[in-house]
Amino acid sequence: MIQSNHTTCLSSVLLFFLLLHVSATSASVYDDFVQCLNTHPNSSAAKIVIPQNNPSFTSTLRAYIRNARFNTSTTPKPVLILTPTTESHVQASVLCAVQLKLQLKIRSGGHDYEGISYVSSEPTFVILDLFNLRSIDVNAEDATAWAQAGATLGELYYRISEKSKTLGFAAGICPTVGVGGHISGGGYGNLLRKYGLAVDNVLDALIVDVNGKLLDRKAMGEDLFWAIRGGGGGSFGVIISYKLKLVPVPETLTVFRVMSYTEGNATDVVLRWQEVAPTTVDDLWMRMLLQPVTSPTKKGEKTVRISILAEYLGNANQLVSILGKEFPELGLKKEDCLEMSWIESVLWWNDGSTPNVTKPEVLLDRNLDQASFGKRKSDYVQTPISREGLESLWKKMIEGKTGLLFNPYGGKMAQISASDAPFPHRAGNLFKIQYSVNWDVAGEEATNEYLNQSRVLYSFMTPFVSKNPRSAFLNYRDLDIGVNNFGKNSFEQGKVYGLMYFNDNFDRLVKVKTAVDPGNFFRNEQSIPPLPT
Repeated sequence: MIQSNHTTCLSSVLLFFLLLHVSATSASVYDDFVQCLNTHPNSSAAKIVIPQNNPSFTSTLRAYIRNARFNTSTTPKPVLILTPTTESHVQASVLCAVQLKLQLKIRSGGHDYEGISYVSSEPTFVILDLFNLRSIDVNAEDATAWAQAGATLGELYYRISEKSKTLGFAAGICPTVGVGGHISGGGYGNLLRKYGLAVDNVLDALIVDVNGKLLDRKAMGEDLFWAIRGGGGGSFGVIISYKLKLVPVPETLTVFRVMSYTEGNATDVVLRWQEVAPTTVDDLWMRMLLQPVTSPTKKGEKTVRISILAEYLGNANQLVSILGKEFPELGLKKEDCLEMSWIESVLWWNDGSTPNVTKPEVLLDRNLDQASFGKRKSDYVQTPISREGLESLWKKMIEGKTGLLFNPYGGKMAQISASDAPFPHRAGNLFKIQYSVNWDVAGEEATNEYLNQSRVLYSFMTPFVSKNPRSAFLNYRDLDIGVNNFGKNSFEQGKVYGLMYFNDNFDRLVKVKTAVDPGNFFRNEQSIPPLPT
């Protein structure tokens, strides 16, 4: 008992001195940073720098944390949060961080599954939080829009719908995803088979480089412009905004959700889905969600529920006719379908809203400081999974709670060259898998349990997915990839995750990185490394 008390007391003393050290470090960095900013014109230093002792520090930090795994008392915290409101603020922030040799984490307010935009493995770091840079300028006449990196997809879609009922943008489904991270990492959604990825519809961009210069497409050059269309913007600079090519959408489109279970005909449905979803008409995108659930017919038993959620750029009669011929196993009927406008479909994908029930203004709600615990992983499938393989998968899935999202490719995705943008997963891929598990119980035990479940299922799927490399999607950031293989931040480690995310495009990304940021100032736990010197 005496030893226990002594140990507890000693721990408290050590913690006290550690906190004193952190506080002193934060104050020193704050003073140095403000002094540096004041040497730059129009920097408004006092307004954009939030130190740890500022009353708004915690609320600002928590506002855009979307994964509760990185919102604990032991999660590493930045010494400062920078909240720029102008491009010149960003330029000055970059120059001062370079001068003071501080790691700069760039956060555009999206989902960031592994928290790398606001957590660091380095002891002292600052966050450049772009949530104030959120303007959106839609030009319906030439079907373009400038969107700043701190805007959300929901805000972008809403602003487009204000100007036009027959224009949309080919990007993600969730409205609280941030424009900056989404587009710079690839960015896909329910229009991908018709119009490709978000990065396939980028016309121009503004980026602040390591020298504090504000560059557009012409000034940055085609190599850097290529790199920030899917290579992850945080490796090359601070992306301020993107100019986007808007795409035509019909006044009326159709959505549906149809469910089945593995004790029914779900295996037949999944077998046929793998054949139809990547090859059907380009106007149709059918996402498939596989979830372990309690059986609705066999009390107390686990089963896997298969949900197919789809969007078709046309009316319900056309859709029912197409799938009646191509996909009779689905049994789609007109009463399963909902006809609506494009902006109404955005609401439907978000929460199942039917037309005229939810107003589009909800897309402007950023849902600040809302997060559950979660983990995501990804894979690509290039040959259909057999009936035997699927039946073994059902048995494996009901052992845990990890769900799978199958996102079909084909169409426009397969027509664009794998080297056209850093995102390489084009022709030859039938669909992408997202492994998804969420939980609400805090604590290391629960976290380890659910993380292990996702890893076990990922390992089980090895025979069914892409090989050499086993590919992954950058925007489903996964720090399991390339960890503990080599020294931290080594080029060899970067090559492990780099080849999985970018395949043959990795080498070109490294060359661009070496040219624009040879000192590796813009870095994170899975950034593009420069060539070793």
